[in-house]
Amino acid sequence: MSQEQLAVQRVRKAFQTGRSKPLDFRVQQLKNLQRFISERQNDFIDALKKDLYKSKNGTLLYEILGLEGEIKLALSRLAEWAAPRPVVKSLLTISDEVYIRPEPLGVVLIIGAWNYPIAVTLQPLVGAIAAGNAVVVKPSEVSSYTAKVMELLNTYLDPEMYHVVTGGVPETQELLKQRFDHIFYTGNSTVGKLVMEAAARHLTPVTLELGGKSPCYIDKGCDLRIACRRITWGKFVNCGQTCIAPDYILCEPSIQDKVVEEIRKCIQDFYTDDPKTFTDYGRIINQRHFKRILALMEGSTVAIGGGHDESLCYIAPTVLKDVTPESKVMQEEIFGPLLPIVPVNGLTEAIQFINEREKPLAIYVFSPSKKVIKKMMSETSSGALLANDCLVHFTISDLPFGGVGNSGTGCYHGKYTFDQLSHLRSCLIKNLKMEKLNLIRYPPHTSGKLRWARMLLTKQVNLKRWRQLMKVAMLAALAVFVVKRFLR
Repeated sequence: MSQEQLAVQRVRKAFQTGRSKPLDFRVQQLKNLQRFISERQNDFIDALKKDLYKSKNGTLLYEILGLEGEIKLALSRLAEWAAPRPVVKSLLTISDEVYIRPEPLGVVLIIGAWNYPIAVTLQPLVGAIAAGNAVVVKPSEVSSYTAKVMELLNTYLDPEMYHVVTGGVPETQELLKQRFDHIFYTGNSTVGKLVMEAAARHLTPVTLELGGKSPCYIDKGCDLRIACRRITWGKFVNCGQTCIAPDYILCEPSIQDKVVEEIRKCIQDFYTDDPKTFTDYGRIINQRHFKRILALMEGSTVAIGGGHDESLCYIAPTVLKDVTPESKVMQEEIFGPLLPIVPVNGLTEAIQFINEREKPLAIYVFSPSKKVIKKMMSETSSGALLANDCLVHFTISDLPFGGVGNSGTGCYHGKYTFDQLSHLRSCLIKNLKMEKLNLIRYPPHTSGKLRWARMLLTKQVNLKRWRQLMKVAMLAALAVFVVKRFLR
């Protein structure tokens, strides 16, 4: 029996004890996770410096702060999320208890990604713990130093209920042979298909947070200085290795050169004349990805950057202009610091260009016109749509984060993670009285019974509204009584 199989069996056995169901247990585990992040913060900072050349403040800003916020939110709202949720009743069930009860799914497998190895691995874990599940965590082996720190999680959380499995592709493949109650995967669509195929053997539901080529349309009427500043930040943060980074720009030929010049200014402003020596400019994760990204530049005109150093896995912030749909850089998700500009003749052509391709994780549109924004929103499909900014929707816990079609399935963040990793169980508690009311469903099925059934089953009762009306009626009656007493 493999180590992975043993780990899953141990975790499932722990879940079956039921000790993860009480809210006190979940709260304590969330606090332990909070302590893990706090006490191992310097270890994570050192690890990410080695893995991706992330600066200390960059790690705190893009990895730690959002995770801490998710934990605090879960701790403050857990009782509310886990409480039974009443639903609208029909006249037939007006005297019954009818509600939705969130329950743990069971054993969840979380497979993390290497580009933000703390945030995208531990944020789903927050929701999994809050929902009362047992969890097997598989950090990405590509960010190997961070994965090593992640192993220490076993010493903070209940070691039987939560287990970290490290290793490479063989270990992941072995895990996917096991039966889980949910699999949460963050990564690319190629591996996402393999995860979904493995899950299908056990009819295991999946959440797939994938990626794709997220387009960025720039309207010629917008403030190019501000637009390009936000696009430059969104594209080159983490050296372009962000699943929701703007993958390419669509704009009219008349403003292409202006866009290039504004981005040139922003790169210099953000990363100095020599990004290679700048603290807050990262590196490509490894040489395999370095070579893949360089190959994507073939056949395209370099407008900005293009410099690289294989020994350091360094590629300068690079802009490519006059890119065609057939260019090599347009055939796959870039996931690196290359920003192609594809000229299009206006909004309609941009929308057609987007719709001819797989649905992206995000669409970005920069325009002062609400009409332009609404047209882009109504005529395209994507995981998210942002107008006049990039990436920041990821920071909002009340927005579900996820893709559609090729960019993923399912969503998370805040309560959405809790619901995604819960079984929302339908509950109806009836009593054995008022049996005459139920006679309409018993044979023989007469036309008279059908008329009563239609009224009782199709007429919804909003008890909250009825209670409000009753309060108003009681207050009105009280007011009439007081007035009459006063006038005597």
